[in-house]
Amino acid sequence: MRTTETAHTDNGSNVMGHMQKTDLLEIKAFMERHYNEQLTIGQLADMANISPKYFVDLFKRRFGQSAMGFLTDVRIMHAKRLLTESDARLRDIAQKVGYRDEFYFSRKFKKEVGLSPSDFAKDSKRSIAVCSSSTIGHLLALQLIPEAAPLDPKWSPYYYNLYSDKIKTHLLLTDPYHKFTFEINLDKLCLARPDVIIASDQLQMRESSKLNGIAPVHNVSSKAGWREQLMGIARFLNKEELALQWIDHYEKNAQAGRAQAAQQLGDDRVMALRIYQTQLFVYQNRGLEEVLYDDLHLKTACERGLHGHSPISMDELRELNPERILLAVCPEASSRKYWLSLQHSPEWRQLQAVRNGHVHPITADPWFEYSSVAIARMLEEALLLFTGNCPNTFQDYGYGESFAT
Repeated sequence: MRTTETAHTDNGSNVMGHMQKTDLLEIKAFMERHYNEQLTIGQLADMANISPKYFVDLFKRRFGQSAMGFLTDVRIMHAKRLLTESDARLRDIAQKVGYRDEFYFSRKFKKEVGLSPSDFAKDSKRSIAVCSSSTIGHLLALQLIPEAAPLDPKWSPYYYNLYSDKIKTHLLLTDPYHKFTFEINLDKLCLARPDVIIASDQLQMRESSKLNGIAPVHNVSSKAGWREQLMGIARFLNKEELALQWIDHYEKNAQAGRAQAAQQLGDDRVMALRIYQTQLFVYQNRGLEEVLYDDLHLKTACERGLHGHSPISMDELRELNPERILLAVCPEASSRKYWLSLQHSPEWRQLQAVRNGHVHPITADPWFEYSSVAIARMLEEALLLFTGNCPNTFQDYGYGESFAT
């Protein structure tokens, strides 16, 4: 493996940027796999076949943080998992994540997390119940998994597949997914005996009153943005520092994503559509609009909020004629049948997005949800669809476990 300085041609073009990026990513991946070993700058620089000083500068320039800072993030991430999921001694946890001295590990952990390892372990074992699946997405951003939460394999597959075995009490999804109120969950929630409850201001008054009789309740404001919602929950749970880290991490990814999207899309206009039964709809919701148009600064093919979820005819769509289409097809048989027939219609095939192969499929999960994790997933998915690049280094670990990039 060799990382060399970036070479430039006479016209200033970068001819070795790809090699530099690939080699550094290999070293970064090595650090992720061998975080429990005594890695040094000298060792990593030798792997890259460059001087330690140049390696330090190159790593910081490429990834926005120092190599040792990145290694610390990886180690702390694994330490948090061990503190949360095991009863191992502090000395053993320190050694498992690469620290020989448990006292140094404790000081380092408190500096990075804001809590001592013992306080973090105690705090993470607090029993939390949530009243909506979207609130799971906020808790994961705070590195917490609720004890009780609404889960459904169809409507919240991400949370169901990754966390159903860790969430002990499965509640039922209610409105808008199913036509019954949250009151159906109250008996089961009472038996779960949570320490605190994260609810919504959309609950009925009698439901809120009963929740307050079970445990202290924090109501998430449905009118607040996801950042404000996250910070409100964080203040209630004394996790403000983690919330700020998550938001900062997201903003950096969004900033990098804007540059990538601008380079790839140029002036292309984007439009999101939804097929339900035998009709096309303009698919606009809060999270989708914020990610695409506020955070990535993409150009919209129609005025925001103009159509909402109103039907759109093929004539109207042909007149707008967006360069890029995001398409959500509802899973019902009638919707799939309509989509199959639509693909072969001349009107559809004449759209420039269709002709250029720029129709990108999306699903309700995460594009229907509004939470910290859902927004981050939308950002990643949008960048993957439009540019082929994804900002999240730790995709395999799931959310809420690291902010390292």
